[in-house]
Order: sequence, then structure tokens, then C-alpha cells
Amino acid sequence: MTPDLLHVLHQPFFGALAASGFEILFNFGWRDIPLCAASGAVALATRTLGQQAGWTLEAASFAAALVVGCSARLLAARLGTGWNDLAASGCIPMVPGSFAAKGIFGLYALTASNPVDPHNTVVTAMEFTLRLLFTLIAIGTALSITAVASKSLEFREISR
Repeated sequence: MTPDLLHVLHQPFFGALAASGFEILFNFGWRDIPLCAASGAVALATRTLGQQAGWTLEAASFAAALVVGCSARLLAARLGTGWNDLAASGCIPMVPGSFAAKGIFGLYALTASNPVDPHNTVVTAMEFTLRLLFTLIAIGTALSITAVASKSLEFREISR
């Protein structure tokens, strides 16, 4: 196997594992575990393919959240499960926790009595914090777009 193919297979596996773990943690229901795992796998597979195509983390996360939101909406109509829960649990593995940790640790480093290279530390901490925020905003925006589109489609069906 090539390293790229191995990486593309690695990401969905752990995305499925993380999404199903969060599903259990938030007590959704045992019958929804496979759906949440599939949602996490689709999210990280889409994001990984986007990043391999040269997209930024933020753009790839937006596209992945859009795909997961639309897929969850289509699946929920057929399976009778809550599509918002399914989409949100699929997007949870895309939250860049390492960026959050690096941003917070950088800010903590500034509280030392004599910080080493404070200007560079501030810039690095803010870079990681901003990338975290922009990624979260991209995911939230994509999920909001699918929610608004879903409400619009429901309104059209009712008005017929």
C-alpha cells in the first residue's frame, strides 16, 4: 500500500472510532452507533481527500461538514433517526484539539517570570488559536447551511 492510501484508510477508521465514542459518551442510543461511526468516517475521509488535494484544513473541514450534513439529512429521512445528532457526531472528530492545546500552552508560556522569546510565542499561540477558531467556524457554518436548507425543503413540502 502507498503511504497516501494508508493515510486515507487510517483517517476514516479513527474518525469512526471517535464518533462512535462520542455517541456513547453522549448517550444517543445503541442502534445509532454504526450510523455515527459511518458519519465520522465520511467526515475524516472527505477532509483527508480535500487536504491531499491541496485545500487548507479549514476549507477541507467545511467541505467535509457539508457532505456529512447532507448525508445525515438523507439518511435520517430513510432511517428515522435525528439527523442533527448524526451530523454533529460525525463532525466531532474534525475538531483540531492539537491546535487548541498548542494555543493554550503558548499562552501559558507567556505567564512565566521570564518568557523565552515572547513575541514569537504570542504569534505562534495566536496562529494556532485562530486556525482552531476558523476550523470550528467552518464546521459550524457548513452544518448551519444544511440545517437551513433542510428547513427550506420541509417548508416547500408542507406548502404543497
